[in-house]
Amino acid sequence: MTQHTLAGRTEDEVLWFQRRSFLQAAAAWTAMGGSGAAYAQQRSNVVELVGDATVNGERLLPQRTLQTGDQIATGPGSHLVFVVGNSSFLVRQNSRIAVERGRTLNTVSVLRMLTGAVASVWGRGANRQIVTPTLTAGIRGTGVYTEVRPEEAYRSYFCNCYGVVEMAAGGDRVVSRSSYHQSFWGEAAPKNGRLLTPADAINHTDEELEYLARLVNQQTAWQELGRRGVKDGKGYMEPMPAEAHPAAQAR
Repeated sequence: MTQHTLAGRTEDEVLWFQRRSFLQAAAAWTAMGGSGAAYAQQRSNVVELVGDATVNGERLLPQRTLQTGDQIATGPGSHLVFVVGNSSFLVRQNSRIAVERGRTLNTVSVLRMLTGAVASVWGRGANRQIVTPTLTAGIRGTGVYTEVRPEEAYRSYFCNCYGVVEMAAGGDRVVSRSSYHQSFWGEAAPKNGRLLTPADAINHTDEELEYLARLVNQQTAWQELGRRGVKDGKGYMEPMPAEAHPAAQAR
């Protein structure tokens, strides 16, 4: 188990992948051919639902297929794992999100987060974003973790766990290139004149991203390299000086 730091989340939330029910569901999903086979056979793309969730205001049942254009909410003590096209998502408890349609029914163009937390792995593609009340992330092919904190005036946390992401908050703009967890705050009010600031790596694990990647037949950057980096939020395999974080120079 890799090291992880919790800040406002519980151990149970980040260890969801250890549940026997998920391991069985993930194995079945892979054995049955993944998302392509699910759509062809008109099977659900919900890999696991624990607790209560709604889609477009109606109770979500495990056999239902989630589509782009849907609005999804999870209740207390719940979580939801699902796949759309070449992207996979883990929605933590007390989250509200909208999955907006891209060029095709099975392509997510925007993951709009109103509150809560989502870990996600995205296959390669263009013109896709994660949007929160305080930041926008332009996604290419990557694995990320995002939180929206209503108790902090909707301050947002974003970790580019690996890959390339175009980050924006107000007038601040940076390109994040990460091999191992490069983390940001999208501030609700400027801090030292900045709305995009460096953050530590919190509230998510390597294993979460690895399992989500496996659902869409991918590997994380550290799996491909065969080693892990320094999980300090700076995004590098080796220790780097504090000023190396791109948010420290955002504009």
